[in-house]
Amino acid sequence: SGLFRSRMLISSGCPKRASETRAGRRKRGRGWPTHRLTRSLYCSPVARYVIDAPTLLDLVANHVDVHPSNQLVAPNRIRSEALSLLLAAVNQGDITEGLALQQHERLTEIKMRLLGDRVSRRTAWRIAREHGWETIFDAEYLAVCTLQADALITIDRELALKAEGIVPLAPLDALSSD
Repeated sequence: SGLFRSRMLISSGCPKRASETRAGRRKRGRGWPTHRLTRSLYCSPVARYVIDAPTLLDLVANHVDVHPSNQLVAPNRIRSEALSLLLAAVNQGDITEGLALQQHERLTEIKMRLLGDRVSRRTAWRIAREHGWETIFDAEYLAVCTLQADALITIDRELALKAEGIVPLAPLDALSSD
């Protein structure tokens, strides 16, 4: 929310607009600004990356640790989608149920910021309509990236092709480096 980001900006020591200072707030007689701050004003050393369910499962299967200077962001449904992929792998005989449940435990331990608010859903709708897609599923990842992240990281070639020209892409190894 704008209030949270504004307070984070003010407490982070980043450059502020006059309207974002306590003096500016008192002078104008308004509360904290609620507008969405742009990334250029949000001076966090943390890089935010959107990942999809296949990429999440790849991180879990290969025991990849996300560097502390990186934050994962995804749509709310990512864990359910990952669990569905694990179920399909078990049903096809690719992995055992025990391994699937272990991977499910590990994926729930990965810290991610999950989004499913009205703005991200509406942005996903707009992206899907603009590109003539049948569903908003892939558009949800691109919407979250557009609104809250620096780049998309995916091992899914189809999603990567859809994302070209809409959001920046980053390689998988970006997650383990600063």
